[in-house]
Amino acid sequence: MTIAPAPFTAAPSQPPRGLRDTGIDFVRVLCVIGVVLLHAIMVGVTVTDAGPVFANASEGSAWIAPLSWVLQVMPLFFVIGGFSGLIAYRRMRERGGSARSFVAARLHRLLRPAVITIGVVALALAVLTVLGIPADLLAIAGFRYGQPLWFLAVFLMCQALLPALAAAHERAPLLTIGLLTAAAVAVDGLRAISGVDAVGFLNLAFVWMALQQLGFFLADGRIDALSRRTRAAAGAVALGVLILTFATGTYSPDLIANINPPTAALLLVGVVHTSALSLTRDRLEQISRRPVAAAFTAFVTPRTMSIYLWHMPVLLVMAGVTAVFAMLSGVELPPLGSMDWWAARPLWLALALSLTALVAVSTSRFESLPAPACSASSTRITAAVFLALVGILLLLVLGTSVATAAIALALVIPALRLAQARSSSSTPRTAVV
Repeated sequence: MTIAPAPFTAAPSQPPRGLRDTGIDFVRVLCVIGVVLLHAIMVGVTVTDAGPVFANASEGSAWIAPLSWVLQVMPLFFVIGGFSGLIAYRRMRERGGSARSFVAARLHRLLRPAVITIGVVALALAVLTVLGIPADLLAIAGFRYGQPLWFLAVFLMCQALLPALAAAHERAPLLTIGLLTAAAVAVDGLRAISGVDAVGFLNLAFVWMALQQLGFFLADGRIDALSRRTRAAAGAVALGVLILTFATGTYSPDLIANINPPTAALLLVGVVHTSALSLTRDRLEQISRRPVAAAFTAFVTPRTMSIYLWHMPVLLVMAGVTAVFAMLSGVELPPLGSMDWWAARPLWLALALSLTALVAVSTSRFESLPAPACSASSTRITAAVFLALVGILLLLVLGTSVATAAIALALVIPALRLAQARSSSSTPRTAVV
């Protein structure tokens, strides 16, 4: 990884200095809530004569495809990540900061809450093992917990590369996003020709970096400078092409199926999302300033990573408690996807959001603490990013167990140490961006 500074160029759409773009913040909050709701509705719990069964309620279902068109918000989240990241990076450079300080601050913002979550999950798994919970159930729980961590790894990679990608954007914006898009399409083609699905995981880089790059255009004001008709046409064409790929069988109409591994279909979704966002920004800005929306945004924004990291442990606890209650009381749980199951979803979703918010309130201080002064060595920060990515990917690929969590912490904690100055106690701290 090369940490290179980007030449500073004013962003026409950037809000006045010292102010946040409340409309964008509001949309990001909606994205986070959408992710929690999507994962919550996919959690399935049943009890058989052999014991509790934890399953993905969406597998083999007809309802997940249309629902994914509403709740698959990750393309938009990465576009907003590019928008906010580029503005934050430019502001940091205005204050005399560097690419190193930006990456180090991002590392601490993303990884400090992750350390706490991984540690608590590892401790919980150890206690459950001692209590005699079957190993296969713990393995399923560990796997489910690790699945959403792909976002942490990929978002960390994209943000760590943001200074270099911002520099490329300043030099050749269309060429840069064009190359990333072409690479994503080429990976899909190679995957189809070879029949090797693992090839598609190369798009963990190309698809999400291209979407982040699209956010740069939004931050620069290049998109808003286009006529409303042009922006609407771009979204309509992207939507038409997306539907055509579904009709021809190129991509699945289930957008969730296009995320593991990611496909270029998500780029088309990102264009549709960005078109809609650019066309409604004024209206979103007005809505975001209403008292309820403003309070909602103010609550979630400083706790975004805490909510994301904790929602899956909360869901796993809810699933476990539900199974234990059913076994002890003799209550028969409704079949997944049945009318009774759907009738219970509103309460289930409300409880998931409430408990996640409660946990986030008690843990978010680890997310909002100022980052320590960054290391003066780009090599150390590069090594820190590498160690952190390896640790997180370990949990994602192998699942979370006491052993893998311990190894991940043994990589992530030193990564945080590497990213800070050797004598940080005597140097000023950096505001977390």
